[in-house]
Amino acid sequence: MKNIAIFGSGSGSNAENIYNYFSNSTDIRVVLICTNKKDAFIVKRAKKLNLPIVYTNKGDLNSCFEVLQIMKKYDVDYIVLSGFLLKISPKMISSYPNKIINIHPSLLPKYGGKGMYGKSVHKAVLENHETESGITIHFVNQNYDEGKIILQKSCRISKKETLDSLEKKIRVLEFAYFPKTIEQIILSN
Repeated sequence: MKNIAIFGSGSGSNAENIYNYFSNSTDIRVVLICTNKKDAFIVKRAKKLNLPIVYTNKGDLNSCFEVLQIMKKYDVDYIVLSGFLLKISPKMISSYPNKIINIHPSLLPKYGGKGMYGKSVHKAVLENHETESGITIHFVNQNYDEGKIILQKSCRISKKETLDSLEKKIRVLEFAYFPKTIEQIILSN
């Protein structure tokens, strides 16, 4: 059995989707949620799913001693970033080589980097009159959104696209491909 810790800072919809996807798996399970925001909706989702919640902050992540101790306590094999807004420290990355997986709501390298997340990404895509957008699932390295790309899926952008309609299209791709990709990575190792 391989154990996943999900790190998130927002609503946790992808975290819940991943949890549900693996809920009947005999190979993979979600064992905890880690967040840097005590008032984020992901906390309510974690409670609803009966998952342990770990709170962290920038300092904890940089030193990462406590965080790594918690990962060890829960026997975490993989870390999945799902809307997690803090940077992962180099020490954490070296402790989990090619085992920290992130999803980004654009076709990287476009619209990636510090400050580019959620609606800010979709807004930039629309303001630049792109004809397509999508998702990128990638391994985490020391630079925001520059790790090795695992999978990209795209969607067309219509001339009448709105922020909300684009966000919905991206969410459909995230829900369809993120859990399956995580599964493929874990089962292939």
